[in-house]
Amino acid sequence: QVQLVESGGGLVQAGDSLRLSCAASEGTFRNWDMAWFRQAPGKEREFVAAELWAGGGIYYAEPVKGRFTISRDNTKKTVYLQMSSLKPEDTAVYSCAARTLSGPVQRPSTYTYWGQGTQVTVSS
Repeated sequence: QVQLVESGGGLVQAGDSLRLSCAASEGTFRNWDMAWFRQAPGKEREFVAAELWAGGGIYYAEPVKGRFTISRDNTKKTVYLQMSSLKPEDTAVYSCAARTLSGPVQRPSTYTYWGQGTQVTVSS
C-alpha cells in the first residue's frame, strides 16, 4: 500500500523559510498529481499548492502565492514545498496528497493517498 511520509516541519520565526518533503513508498509517482494541504487548529483543511503530473500545471492558493513553491523529483518519488516569508497565519499541520483522478486540485476528496502531516509553527 502506498504511504506518503512528510518531513521538514518545525518551529520558526516570522520571515523565516522552511522546506517540507513528502516521499512516496511505492507506486508510479510520476503519474500522480501531488498536492499540499494544511489544517490549522479549529479550521477546515485548506488547499495550499499542487503540481500535476507530466507538466500539467502548478497551482497555488492565494495566501501563499509568491511565497511558497511546490516542486517534485520523480526519480526520488518526492514532492517538496519550499516556504518563504513565513507568517504566523501559516501555522498548521501540512499534509501531502496524491491522486490519479482528475478534478479540481483544491478538492481534498479527489486525492487518494494522504500523508500523516507535519507541524509547522510560525512565531511572531
